[in-house]
Amino acid sequence: MNIGDVSKMAGVPTKTIRYYEDIGLIKPLRSGNGYRSFRETDAHKLAFLGRARALGFSIADCRNLLQLYEDDSRTSAEVKEIAQEHLEEIERKIRDLDDMRGTLASLISACAGDHRPDCPILSSLGEAGNIRNT
Repeated sequence: MNIGDVSKMAGVPTKTIRYYEDIGLIKPLRSGNGYRSFRETDAHKLAFLGRARALGFSIADCRNLLQLYEDDSRTSAEVKEIAQEHLEEIERKIRDLDDMRGTLASLISACAGDHRPDCPILSSLGEAGNIRNT
């Protein structure tokens, strides 16, 4: 099947399929004239990758999960470890977002939002103590 057909079947945009091919996640067959030819197994892999990405797994995690999925000698412990690490990262992000929300809500409450030039939001952003090394 062609890229449009496999895209519809797997629910993955063609641009994403091309990207996955470029980084080696999938390897469709190529005809003599260079056209991609996808098999049903490619559609299944793409759907698998689409579901993994929808859960927020990184490309590296997706690569590892796909390898484990295709490896009959895998252990569920290997898969669980990847998922557990991903969940911990999600929890860290949620805590960071909760902190951001609280700080921003406080700043918004402190700001009069009127014709005066003083603004606690800008003052806070301009404080030297807010400089972080990234």
